[in-house]
Amino acid sequence: AAVTRPPAPAPAPPAAPPAGSDTGRPLPRFAALGSNQVNLRIGPDLRFRIDWTYQRKDLPVQIIEEHQAWRRIRDPDGTEGWVQKPLLSARRTFLVQGEERALRHRPEDAAEPVARLRPGVIGSLRRCEAASAWCEARVGDYRGWIRRSEIWGIGAGEAIE
Repeated sequence: AAVTRPPAPAPAPPAAPPAGSDTGRPLPRFAALGSNQVNLRIGPDLRFRIDWTYQRKDLPVQIIEEHQAWRRIRDPDGTEGWVQKPLLSARRTFLVQGEERALRHRPEDAAEPVARLRPGVIGSLRRCEAASAWCEARVGDYRGWIRRSEIWGIGAGEAIE
């Protein structure tokens, strides 16, 4: 007797990236601290205790969850907690990681350095093309290009216009 097999299931559609319950925007996504006084709480309400107070405006953080007017963030050290949405800025910033990095005149390893950036320096991202290893950036009065892999504050294939 012939064995009949059930038809193969249809392939699953590609999963959409998770979206925030409050904004519908993709998660995780990057933002920056909008103030020099930002309290990180253990839960999404003023009744929750303060776990940490950031004193570094423009520090890039990753928004990983939303709950009403609260955002669960992850900082460059991996610390997570809740902050009020108004204390975050949509401005795109980056943090230099690892060792001293060069901000270059052009998006090429051989290009002349415009500035040398120490670990922990914060700058602003002006433009990053999705397929490019380089981002156009500004640190103080210096403008130039830095490798995406040398900074924290942008996703692997993310574009910034």
